[in-house]
Amino acid sequence: QEQLVESGGGLVQPGGSLRLSCTASRNIFLIYTMGWYRQAPGKQRELVATIASRDATNYADSVKGRFTISRDNSRNTVYLQMNSLKPEDTAVYYCNADPKDTPFEGGPNYWGQGTQVTVSS
Repeated sequence: QEQLVESGGGLVQPGGSLRLSCTASRNIFLIYTMGWYRQAPGKQRELVATIASRDATNYADSVKGRFTISRDNSRNTVYLQMNSLKPEDTAVYYCNADPKDTPFEGGPNYWGQGTQVTVSS
């Protein structure tokens, strides 16, 4: 069973910054599209950002210009740099590894355990 290990959540004031990290095994990290999703209380899980194996990125409109997703292939780690945080960014953030458009398409998606991000004064 593949494991994604997340870190970096916490409490931050509006306008502040946080960086989330997610480490995966090398077997999937170099091939799968890595991403971050979030789920606020009473809401559905939603896409935040993704980064493909060749570094193509995709962002939700609500975070464009504030969040940056990146990957360090030497560390098998994907990052989410979150700046200018707003109270509406409060959610549990989940790391995801998606096999879509890879030779493993049709196989399972992998999820991290989630890390809480709270933006409040």
